[in-house]
Amino acid sequence: MLFKGILQMKKKSFLALICSVVVTALLLGGCKNSGQNNDKTLQTAAPKVDSNNATLLRINNQIFSIPSPIQTALLVKKSGYAYNKSILNPSDNYAKYDTKYKKALNLGLYGADLGYISLYDQTQDALLYLASIEKLATDVGVADMFNAGLVKRFQQNMGKQDSLLSMVSEAFTRSDAYFKDNKQNDISSLVLVGGWVESLYFAVQASTNAQANPKDVIRRIAEQKISLVNLVKMLQPYKDRPEYAKLIKDLTDLSSIFDDVTFAYNYIPPTVDVKNKMTSINSTSEVKMADDVRKQISDKIVALRNQIAG
Repeated sequence: MLFKGILQMKKKSFLALICSVVVTALLLGGCKNSGQNNDKTLQTAAPKVDSNNATLLRINNQIFSIPSPIQTALLVKKSGYAYNKSILNPSDNYAKYDTKYKKALNLGLYGADLGYISLYDQTQDALLYLASIEKLATDVGVADMFNAGLVKRFQQNMGKQDSLLSMVSEAFTRSDAYFKDNKQNDISSLVLVGGWVESLYFAVQASTNAQANPKDVIRRIAEQKISLVNLVKMLQPYKDRPEYAKLIKDLTDLSSIFDDVTFAYNYIPPTVDVKNKMTSINSTSEVKMADDVRKQISDKIVALRNQIAG
């Protein structure tokens, strides 16, 4: 993919807090404090989703760059992959998650599912998944972020894709801020991992679909080599907990398969527009991933996702 665009040479602040799952997709300018449930904050203007930009996250005083679930789902949709409810984690599965660890991971899965559903304008399904998210959010302590008021507004905005994504994004933003304020970075990390796994699962499904044009989707899968390293680092502070240790091992095993994915960078001098204070980046990059490596990655992702959702 050609990395060519216009970069304005101005200072930009990093996100102060992780905006997990749908939140990270929309690249909100920051995370609001979740101490109060102000409904007005859930009626923000609907930002546009970009399938290419990565998201900068600050976790435990480290900066990570990870593509969001919605960015990947949008790429899947652009490939021509039709809406497929069967690839989602069934909305009634929430009832079998019996630990906070499982609930947090699947809150991430459901968040990615809800974003995927909303991108395809399947609002009736979206309401079902929003209800499941509300139940899991209650169990992990952020019920106020997914209350009846949000559900009502969701119903009122059926058919308005950007508005739906914006409302749910704000709810996830405030939930994440609550976790951070209450020193629960571990829960935020699990939500993020769950969303990442589910979105990559979407990409795996689209990459083998005969009706889709999966070139960019396959590239997105390959690009997760770097994201995966970041995810493992993010979970390291919790490696002494048995469940987290198992998850870290699974992600590390997946990372070892990605070792055979290579990147080639072709430098082309940038073009500078002095008058408008803008710079065009002209360099290109190439990703190389053999079919057998992609198959191994796909198999591992499917197994990991089903283990989480199971």
